[in-house]
Amino acid sequence: MTQSPAKARALPRITDAKFVAGATHESQLPPPTGIEIAFAGRSNVGKSSLMNHLMGRRNLVRTSSTPGCTRQLSFFEVGFTDQSLVTLVDLPGYGYARRSKTERKLWAELIEGYLLARPTLAVVCLLIDFRRGLEPDDEDLLKMLAEEPRVARPKLQTLVVATKLDKVAQAQRKPAMLKVGKAAGRKVLPFSVKDQEMADGLWAELRRRTGLGIPTEPSLPHPTP
Repeated sequence: MTQSPAKARALPRITDAKFVAGATHESQLPPPTGIEIAFAGRSNVGKSSLMNHLMGRRNLVRTSSTPGCTRQLSFFEVGFTDQSLVTLVDLPGYGYARRSKTERKLWAELIEGYLLARPTLAVVCLLIDFRRGLEPDDEDLLKMLAEEPRVARPKLQTLVVATKLDKVAQAQRKPAMLKVGKAAGRKVLPFSVKDQEMADGLWAELRRRTGLGIPTEPSLPHPTP
C-alpha cells in the first residue's frame, strides 16, 4: 500500500511552503492561477495534520482539538526543486453541528461554488477516518463532485484518502481498507502521519493526477521542519 523507496527517492524536494490567502466569501478568493488541490472531509478527520505533514511544516495549517475550527478556505503555495508549483487548499470541515444554520448555509454555498466553478481546481482529496469509513456526508460530497462543473476545465480528479491508519490494529487494516474501497467505488490511499512512505505515495499520486509528473533521478532528502 505504501510507495516504494525507489519512487520515494524520485520525488522532487519541497523548497518552500507558505500561506497565501484565506477566503470566507467568494469575493475574497485569490486569482485562479496555477494548479490547485483541495482537501475536504468531516471535522476532526485529521486534515490539518495531513496537510502539514505533506508540506513538511509543523504548524503552517492550524490544528485544533476542537472540531470545526477551520472557518475559511485557506490557500498554501508549495514549491519544489524541479521549479513546479502547486496550491493546496484547506476546506472547512463539514458535518459539525455547533454552527448556526446561517453560517453552515454560507459555508456550503462557498464550498460548492469553489468546487464546481474554480477553473484551476485539478484534484479534490476527500479524507475519511479509517475507523469510521465512508459516511453519508462523504457520499454527498462525492455525488456533488461528479456533477457538471460550472466552468470549462479538465475533468476533476477525486482521490479518497483514509486517515489515522496508525490508530487501527495491523490485523484490521486490510479488511477495513477493502471495505472502505468497496463503499467508495474507487481507489483509496491509506495515510498516517507516522509513515513518511505514505506521504510520499500520496504526493506521487497527486503529481501524477495533476500532470506535474515524477522525475526519474533521485532527489535530495526531505527537509527538516
